Amino acid sequence: MPAEVKKEIELEIAHVLFLDIVGYSKLSVNEQHARVEELNEVVRFSGQFRKAEAAGRLLKIPTGDGMALVFYKSPEEPAQCAVEISRALKGNARLQVRMGIHSGPISGVVDVNERTNVAGAGINMAQRVMDCGDAGHILLSHHVAEDLAEYERWRPFLHDIGAFDVKHGVRVSVTNLYSDEVGNPQLPSKLAAVKKQSAHRWAEIAVALLVLGAIVGGTFFFLRRPMRSVSGIVDKSIAVLPFENLSSEKENAYFADGIQNEILTDLAKIADLKVISRTSVTPYRATETRKLGEIAQQLGVAHLVEGSVQRVANRVRVNAQLIDARNDAHLWACH
Repeated sequence: MPAEVKKEIELEIAHVLFLDIVGYSKLSVNEQHARVEELNEVVRFSGQFRKAEAAGRLLKIPTGDGMALVFYKSPEEPAQCAVEISRALKGNARLQVRMGIHSGPISGVVDVNERTNVAGAGINMAQRVMDCGDAGHILLSHHVAEDLAEYERWRPFLHDIGAFDVKHGVRVSVTNLYSDEVGNPQLPSKLAAVKKQSAHRWAEIAVALLVLGAIVGGTFFFLRRPMRSVSGIVDKSIAVLPFENLSSEKENAYFADGIQNEILTDLAKIADLKVISRTSVTPYRATETRKLGEIAQQLGVAHLVEGSVQRVANRVRVNAQLIDARNDAHLWACH
């Protein structure tokens, strides 16, 4: 091994291309060997690979189902190599590969058999970036994408696709490198699932906000009317009881609590309206034992809001009603 490479293995900022064969674990042993050998041939045919290898500025690390290629000159090297590999594999349905690129520190040792073993943030992050993708993807870390964006020829290839949560609580911003001829323009399935979940979450929030607006608006409409005080209880007084969680998944109780909290927050903004705190109403969570008249007396309020929340798949259903606890009259309801 060249002396300069041995020295750099100790600690070096490197540009890492990590790649693996998609679906490798599902193949038979013979198929695995054949695919790895085919991938090795494709990689060795890359002009950028041969150039870096001839200059003694390349480390090749087999990983079983793929490899890590460590370059030292610039992030253009792994990017160019990835493009050449992708172009060579175009139309090859048998050999599906995904790739990830990151620049960062590496360190390692050379054993007695001259075998190289390296590790470090550069290797680990390149693998994490790769793991975000599907077959055909060439994904870049944010750092690499920024460096490549300095070169005009790379800019048309760079497409920011957002951030992923990866291993150990790390969040990685990823850029997809592709063109009409290389790479995979599709959004990685992992990120697509996250965005779909996020869209559903925002839809739920939108529904909840509409319901909250209706509840608060209805309450304000009824309580602004002049009423007589009975038994010393202030007319314009209200308590929002804990909303019942009707969802099959009990962990959705937090969503019901969130609805109650938002209603309390909005009602507290209405002038001259006495609103009982959430802490005071928490003991009345058990709906099967609620006696509204007694609860209102104990809390010293004339009105109560109670309701329920149910989440089924991607739909949210909120029911709420405003009750005059003095005569058990239902003044208003929202579904």
